[in-house]
Amino acid sequence: MEKWSMLYNMTVVSLGAVASFLFGTPGMLFKTLILFVILDYLTGMAASAYEGRLNSKEGFRGILKKMIIFAIVAAAHSLDQLLGGNYIHSATIFFYLSNELLSIIENAGRMNVPIPEFIKNAVSLLRQKNDNQNK
Repeated sequence: MEKWSMLYNMTVVSLGAVASFLFGTPGMLFKTLILFVILDYLTGMAASAYEGRLNSKEGFRGILKKMIIFAIVAAAHSLDQLLGGNYIHSATIFFYLSNELLSIIENAGRMNVPIPEFIKNAVSLLRQKNDNQNK
């Protein structure tokens, strides 16, 4: 039993060290991104189930997309380390936060969940900003 406990502790410490290296000390911004990514995935699954289109292949694609988001955030953190700032990392997280929030609200709309008008307006503004950035 002690052997498994030691293995577990070593695994947790190793994963923590890798995460710290890749993302830095997890601040509130990063924790919020983790929450939004999880909520987006769950609401996407719920919306697909609601529409009768739940598909494990699409779910796997969603997980791959989420992994790439975190790879890009890790790259942004690395750039900040190289340049001595914290701006690229934060801006990258803010970009993905807005995309994830937009997707969460769209998923709720797919399930006919009533969305307050002020949130619809904010989503519209975010969508316009996102479309302008992607041009």
